[in-house]
Amino acid sequence: MRVPRRSELGLLCTLWLSLLALTTVRAQEIQPARPESAGLSSERLARIAPAMQHYIDERLTPGVITAIVRRGKLVHFEMQGEMDVERGKPMREDAIFRIASMTKPVTSVALMMLWEEGHFQLRDPVSKFIPEFAAVKVSTTSDASGETGKLVPPKRAIQIRDLLTHTAGLANAYVGNTDAYRAAMNAQRWRDNAELVSNLSKIPLNYHPGEAWEYSAATDVVGHLVEIISGLSLDEFFTSRIFEPLAMPDTHFYMDTEKALRLTAQYAPAGPDHKIILQDPGSADSRWISGPKTLYRGAGGLASTVRDYLRFQLMMLNGGALDDVRLLSPNTVSLMLENHTRDLPLWLAGPGMGFGLGYGVVVDRGEAATPLSQGAAYWGGAYCTLSWIDPAQEMVGVLMTQVRPYAHINIRQDFQVLAYQAIVD
Repeated sequence: MRVPRRSELGLLCTLWLSLLALTTVRAQEIQPARPESAGLSSERLARIAPAMQHYIDERLTPGVITAIVRRGKLVHFEMQGEMDVERGKPMREDAIFRIASMTKPVTSVALMMLWEEGHFQLRDPVSKFIPEFAAVKVSTTSDASGETGKLVPPKRAIQIRDLLTHTAGLANAYVGNTDAYRAAMNAQRWRDNAELVSNLSKIPLNYHPGEAWEYSAATDVVGHLVEIISGLSLDEFFTSRIFEPLAMPDTHFYMDTEKALRLTAQYAPAGPDHKIILQDPGSADSRWISGPKTLYRGAGGLASTVRDYLRFQLMMLNGGALDDVRLLSPNTVSLMLENHTRDLPLWLAGPGMGFGLGYGVVVDRGEAATPLSQGAAYWGGAYCTLSWIDPAQEMVGVLMTQVRPYAHINIRQDFQVLAYQAIVD
């Protein structure tokens, strides 16, 4: 008997899951409830709106949606401002946002689903699946010069877990081999993940694997591993194995033109006062709609709604399941939300933070100066989006707006403080 090829198995899996989706009972809505029923104060939650409105009134952001779920109840969901300033379109609850690096937790979940199926071990070398990484070298220069120093063999191979924790030493645009990175990582040449990852594998590492935390395109490699192991494109895997089962209909890498009216415009700060100017339109002219629709990056590129992302995070908070759908076991989720980076400094997340498998995690809330509980996990996106999971408080928070860069505003931190000060039980 002929054994089906991996690509054929992937196609069969996609078809089966698509049929399953058609017969699945409509997912349960997250039920709104009085904050007091979940241990929060309505009066204190009312502080969120004026704080967010301040950023809108100062023209530092166009509009925002904030949402909080505690103990399975939607205790806060608020829309403010506009989704398209030029067209005078008020924010709507089903607005679609570019979520950038909030794609990373989704990609990490996808790979861990394949881990649960027995396809690999976390200590396996990446070169087992992507042979190009067997020849990688380490640069002796990892400072801010951007130069590539003497090249030496790595002390050990890059492991799959290194990719999930950003400890692979991969070059990036922030430090070390920045010139080599920019020369190799030319977005205009990327046709798909295979080409992107091939380019990345040719750049010397900034550090020996496992010896430093360095934010990079590591999750792009994670996404390509998902493709290689599953036989599906990342877009197909996400849709059939995560988004359709979890009832996340508005989460995509690229959208059809029929959703253009719901896509938020994206803005950038300009001038010394950082007043926003249009960067990418909320229309069919946006590249999230126009394409080219061939590159599906694991590190970023998804667009989503607040309600969709709430469902994904609630699945994680619930130990890998939502409604009657289970994507991961509770044990795997627990492993993902543990600190895997020991005491390595995380320059992006800051002191008191560690990193799990796809998420930043709170290790020392005092050192981190955060209201989030120890063990809470979070990540955000380059367009000033943010979400967190707090198992101790049984809480999920989501903030979405569209301004990039956003280092000049504290809207994300403000929302976290305002969410937690409302807890009164």
